[in-house]
Amino acid sequence: MSVYIIAEAGVNHNGSFELACRLVDAAKEAGADCIKFQTFKAEKLVSKDAGKAAYQQEMTGGGSQQDMLRKLELSFDEFLRLKEYCEKKEIRFLSTPFDFESIRFLESLDMPFWKIPSGEVTNLPYLVALAKTGKPVILSTGMCTMKEIEAAIQVLKENGTEDIRLLHCNTEYPTPFEDVNLNAMKTMREAFGCEVGYSDHTRGIEVPIAAAALGATVIEKHFTLDRTMEGPDHKASLEPDELAAMVQGIRHIEKALGSGIKEPSPSEKKNIAVARKSIVAGRPIRQGEVFSEENLAVKRPGTGISPMKWNDVLGNRAKRDFEEDELIEL
Repeated sequence: MSVYIIAEAGVNHNGSFELACRLVDAAKEAGADCIKFQTFKAEKLVSKDAGKAAYQQEMTGGGSQQDMLRKLELSFDEFLRLKEYCEKKEIRFLSTPFDFESIRFLESLDMPFWKIPSGEVTNLPYLVALAKTGKPVILSTGMCTMKEIEAAIQVLKENGTEDIRLLHCNTEYPTPFEDVNLNAMKTMREAFGCEVGYSDHTRGIEVPIAAAALGATVIEKHFTLDRTMEGPDHKASLEPDELAAMVQGIRHIEKALGSGIKEPSPSEKKNIAVARKSIVAGRPIRQGEVFSEENLAVKRPGTGISPMKWNDVLGNRAKRDFEEDELIEL
């Protein structure tokens, strides 16, 4: 099964429908399976006095989180048109809802699954609302303890969602490499018995590619058209050429993982005769002479008797003359 790659546009459209469409074009060209946005009403998502995260302050300056998010909204009508544009471009549209009104709207767009962000893992009413739709869920687990993940899974299952996939995640933007902890994917896979992927906020493309090598079935990565643009998430996002390189790297890795069966591959079988060795005459050998360590040698090519049969050959008599380096026959 191929790794499902989600190009996370998030709010990197900066509230512009035209810019959102350009992000769709870039995600499609990069080879992503899906492009994901964020649907919300700022006043329903955060209280008017909620402060910004440190990385948001660094990128957008002072002011409230609500004021910042209000500038990053797209209308429901724009999301409807955006979904239609994605269908035209033949890339999956996805958006994460952050409030109940947005849940109801996105449910009307018949998305195939929900992507729950890390910040909503402990939001019981939100989890219940999504679970009652019965759709599959991909759940990011940034900032979570194992108990919090277990509790969220229980809520989802008790309210109608059985198909759950977890994404390991760290919510610092950008995430320090020493805090990534990719091995947590294995821990969650074993503990919860479900498929696990990775949502990445590091700089660069190495970590998501490594996650694919460790068995991630979903990779999510923020991207932007230009990292220098104003906005909270641009700095920790990939630019289009980097997104394309990440997708290509993941596709190479999933091919490279293979079946796990250790056997000669189709591409290397032709090299067996060239690289391996055979038992040959170490010097001229006359008919009737006994094969011994003094008159035999092991050399390429590997088209004759294998050196693994060395002891079987010793002591036999030559049935004909052999010139030096000639393949031995019994």
